[in-house]
Amino acid sequence: MSKMCVAVIAVSLTLPACLLAAENPDATFYKRAAEGGMAEVELGKLAQDKSPTSSVKEFGGMMITDHSAANDKLKAIAERKNIKLPTSPSVSQMATKTKLEVLSGTTFDKSYIKGMVKDHQEDIKEFQTEASLGQRGLEKNPCDR
Repeated sequence: MSKMCVAVIAVSLTLPACLLAAENPDATFYKRAAEGGMAEVELGKLAQDKSPTSSVKEFGGMMITDHSAANDKLKAIAERKNIKLPTSPSVSQMATKTKLEVLSGTTFDKSYIKGMVKDHQEDIKEFQTEASLGQRGLEKNPCDR
């Protein structure tokens, strides 16, 4: 096979991926935000069910309310941008839920709140990065050479 044929085949195989990346350079952010939002709702429900502390139950309720609303807004935006969102949290987020399910009492409360603080700190960083680099992700696209 000639070098020209190999080059044409290589370009034709990578072109669809490059075009998809060009259409939705921020799709990864949207997908991670959707997974995170769904996880927050799930964990909020768990906190309402398992926590012995009224303030932790209230916080769980706030997570359900706030993240359900944010999830709905994200779905609407993603739909307009033709970005398909996941329908459940990530495997890692589900593992976190499973770990929390076996805890009880103040051990549950401490683990849940510690996880929420850590998760929201990470979320802030991701949202700041997206705010400053969103749509410019194409500059880092391996298809742009």
